[in-house]
Amino acid sequence: MAQPYDDNNIFAKILRGEIPCNKVYEDDHVLAFHDINPQTPTHVLVIPKGRYVSSDDFFNEADEAEIAAFFRAVGKISRDLGVVDRGYRILANAGADAHQEVPHFHLHIFAGTDLGRMIKPAGA
Repeated sequence: MAQPYDDNNIFAKILRGEIPCNKVYEDDHVLAFHDINPQTPTHVLVIPKGRYVSSDDFFNEADEAEIAAFFRAVGKISRDLGVVDRGYRILANAGADAHQEVPHFHLHIFAGTDLGRMIKPAGA
């Protein structure tokens, strides 16, 4: 069973305007902002405005318009940030084993440096 949505998570508070963010993009379905603890020179979080706990929740419960708007926004944001030519990584953590820290579906855009291998090889 899916985890219930927590209306007190930090992204819900950002969406309600209770916590400020350094916004880079917003439309009817999406909000994107700079991470307050960036892991790379460019580190932007992209979140849907709907109440989705994880990628699984989003992919199964969001309507087609929300899903299309979300991924089109990721492309636009990446172009607007100027990271397309050199390369960037998008990452979504889902659940405990992936260390998802905020129970609101979000995608990270990482760029601005050599990002290395995707993950460590098994046994490394």
